Amino acid sequence: MKIIKVNNYEELSKKAAGLIVETINHKPDAVIGMATGSTAEGTYEYLVKAYQNKEVSFAQAISVNLDEYVGISPKNEQSYHAYMDQHLFDHIDMPAENHFIPNGKAEDLMGECDRYEKRIEELGGVDLQLVGLGHNGHIGFNEPGTSFESKTQIVDLAESTRKANARFFEVMEEVPDQAITMGIATILKSKRILLLVSGKGKAEILKKLLESEQTESIPATALKGHNDVTIIADADALSLYEQKKNRELKSCV
Repeated sequence: MKIIKVNNYEELSKKAAGLIVETINHKPDAVIGMATGSTAEGTYEYLVKAYQNKEVSFAQAISVNLDEYVGISPKNEQSYHAYMDQHLFDHIDMPAENHFIPNGKAEDLMGECDRYEKRIEELGGVDLQLVGLGHNGHIGFNEPGTSFESKTQIVDLAESTRKANARFFEVMEEVPDQAITMGIATILKSKRILLLVSGKGKAEILKKLLESEQTESIPATALKGHNDVTIIADADALSLYEQKKNRELKSCV
């Protein structure tokens, strides 16, 4: 794992967007794995700016999203379809036919999982996968205990995950309790993975990720089995990990 430390969230967002722009400029038809949630919003803002400044074109690029809630229509403003339109797709030149997001309202949800997994394979796999880090160590919506061999699947969301996402809904009861997500094995097939971690609220789980061996109790540790993972983390997110490292260095003096 390569760690890029930045000072703050703005620098994190700018750096992540720069790496995505670099990937697309090198390979215009690159397949980019997109993530949702508050951590990714700044990255998308900078991608839109890069497009507006004619630094990149998304005309040939392809987007595949990590996940979507089960039971929510793509037209629902809380869906990840709507999130991607609002934060990215409505502002760039990527054709709508190049947007791929699981359908949480599919009549056959298991069939939708199989279809999505097959589509990623047909696209030749993901060139660069963007992921965030959940407070409990989840990546995508793969909660603790998920097999590292898992493919695109329907998952039950942990209560901590539902509470973390409740801020996007009117009331807690509206927060879905299931989602379709790329499995851990699906994520690990990506050629390159970019993990974004920001804020003091993620400092403890980032410390655990960096210090732990691979364990299904912390799904993100699966990334340690991949040969090209870059972590972009701000000073707050790295604070606990660096404090321990500094104490260890002092004790060796």
